[in-house]
Amino acid sequence: MSYNPYGGGQPYPPQGGYPGAQQPGYPQPGGYPAQGGVSMPTPESAGAGGYGGAPYPSGGGGLPYPAQPGGGGLGFEGVGGPGSAPYPGGGAGYPPVGQPGYPPAGGQPGYPAPAQPGYPAPSASQPGYPAPAPAQPGYPTPGCAQPGYPAPAPAQPGYPTPAASQPGYPAPAPAQPGYPSQPGYGAGGVPPAANYNTPTPGYPSAPAPTAPQAGGYGAPGSKGPGYPGGTGGVVAGMKNMNIGGTQKVKTQGTVKAASPFSAENDAKILRKAMKGIGTDEKAVIDILGHRSNKQRQEISLLFKTMYGKDLIKELKSELGGKLEDVILGMMMPRDDYDASELRRAMKGIGTDEEVLIEILCTRSNAEINAIKQSYKVHYRREMEKDLMSENSGHFKRLMISMAAAGRQENQPVDRNKAKQDAKRLYEAGEARWGTDESVFNMILCSQSFEQLRCVFDEYALISKNPIETAVKREFSGDIENGMLAIVGCVRNGPAYFATKLYRAMKGLGTDDQALIRVTVTRSEVDMVQIKQEFQKLYHQSLDQFIKDDCSGDYKRILLTLVGCPY
Repeated sequence: MSYNPYGGGQPYPPQGGYPGAQQPGYPQPGGYPAQGGVSMPTPESAGAGGYGGAPYPSGGGGLPYPAQPGGGGLGFEGVGGPGSAPYPGGGAGYPPVGQPGYPPAGGQPGYPAPAQPGYPAPSASQPGYPAPAPAQPGYPTPGCAQPGYPAPAPAQPGYPTPAASQPGYPAPAPAQPGYPSQPGYGAGGVPPAANYNTPTPGYPSAPAPTAPQAGGYGAPGSKGPGYPGGTGGVVAGMKNMNIGGTQKVKTQGTVKAASPFSAENDAKILRKAMKGIGTDEKAVIDILGHRSNKQRQEISLLFKTMYGKDLIKELKSELGGKLEDVILGMMMPRDDYDASELRRAMKGIGTDEEVLIEILCTRSNAEINAIKQSYKVHYRREMEKDLMSENSGHFKRLMISMAAAGRQENQPVDRNKAKQDAKRLYEAGEARWGTDESVFNMILCSQSFEQLRCVFDEYALISKNPIETAVKREFSGDIENGMLAIVGCVRNGPAYFATKLYRAMKGLGTDDQALIRVTVTRSEVDMVQIKQEFQKLYHQSLDQFIKDDCSGDYKRILLTLVGCPY
C-alpha cells in the first residue's frame, strides 16, 4: 500500500471525510496541499478536483503532471485531471464532482475497480483501511465511528465540540457521549490526589469541586485538614460538628464507644465496685469514662435488669462531691442533661444567663427541639414560658428566637443576600445613632451558619471592621454576650468552647458547673478540636490546666473525658 506518502502502511487521510472547512488545520475541500516539493497551484489554475500526480490519485484541475495511461483530464481548468501511477484512470477528477465521501466505490471513474490487478479494493478486510458504510458509497456515514477517521461534525456523539480556548484542538464537552470523563469529576466525584489540578495531556483542566464532598474534600480556599487549604476535609475517625446545625468542620470526640463492649460485664464490675463498705472510684471512672453515652444507657438498663436497682441512684449514694456531679451528668442522655442545666439556670431567684447562652446559642434545631421535649417531660413545664418569665428586653427576644429552633440550617449560601444583610446590619448599627436591635436579632437567629459567615465577610468589606466590633459597640450586658456567642460559634465553635473552659479555670477559684458542663457535653463531639484551639489561644495544654486547677477523683474523671491518662 504505497499510496500513503507518509508511510506506515496507513491510507492517506481522505479528502471528503474530515470535518468541514471550519475546522482549523484540516485540508479544505478541493485538494490537499502540495507534498514533496510539488508547488501549489495558482488561483488561475484551480480546478474542481484535487491535485493530480504521484503520489496523489488523479484529480480534476490538479497540477500538470504528465498524463498517465487512463488519464485524460482537461488540464488546469478542466473537470478531470491527468492520471498518475500507480493510479490508472483519471476521468472526472479526484474526488469526482458531486461524489460525496472518499474513496469512490469500485467502478467509479478515477479509482480502480476491486478486481483491478495490483491494487487493493476498499474493504474492511484490508488492514488500516475503513470499510465503506453501506449508506454512503465509498466513505463512512457521517456520525459513525469508523476506525481511523474522526467524526465529520462537532455535534456528532463521540467527538468533542471545538472550543476557541483550545487552539488547534477541540475542548472536551463533559456532556458529550463517548468522551472520557476525567477521573473523579462529575456529579459527586472526588478527585484523586494524584490527578487533582493536574491537567491531562490534550484535555482542559477539570474544575475544582466547589462544595464539600463525601470522601475527603472540603471547600477550596478555606483552612483545615483533609484538603489543600480546605475546612471541609474528612479525617479518619471524625464526625460532623453540629453547632447551629451546620457542618463547619469534621470533628472528633475524645470519648468513643468501647469495642469490644459488654454491658453485662460492665454492670458486674460496677456492682462489685460499689458493693459493701467503700467504693472503688477508680473502677467506676475506668468503666464509665471510656464508654459512649449510648453504651452507658445500655449499662444502666442491664444493671437494673440484673440487680433490680437503679444504677444512677446507686452512683449517687456511693459517690460525692464534684466526682458525683460529673458522673451523674455523664449518665444522663445529652438532651436530658441540657434540659436539667437550663432548669437549674432558671430555677429559684435569679437567672444564670451564661448557661442559657451557652446551650441555646450553640445547639442545632433538632437538639433544641429534643431539649424542649425533655424539659416538658421531666419538669412538666414549657421551656419557652420559663424563658419569657425569667428574662426581659432584647435578651429575652434573643432567647425566644433561639428556642424557636427555626434557623434555616439547609439554606444554600446566597452571596447577593449576604451583601444585602451585611448592609442592613451596618445601617442598623454603626451607620446610625442608636441601634436597631431587631435587625441584628433577625439575621443572627434565622440564617444558617454558612450564610452568616458570608454575611460577616461582606460586613467587613462595608464597615472595615469585623462584626464582633459592631456588636461590642452597639450592645452591652447579656444581649452582647448572647450575640457574641452566636458570632463565635459561626466563626469557630471549638474556639468558643476553649474560651469557656479557660474562663472557668483561670484566676482564683473554679467555675465547676461550667467546667463540668462543657467537658461532659463536648467529650463525644469536638473535644479534640477544643484542645487544639485551647493550646493555640493560651499556649498551654488543657490537660495541664485541669491538673493545675483540680485534684483527686474529680481531676481523674475530667482528664479521662478530655483524653488524657491520669
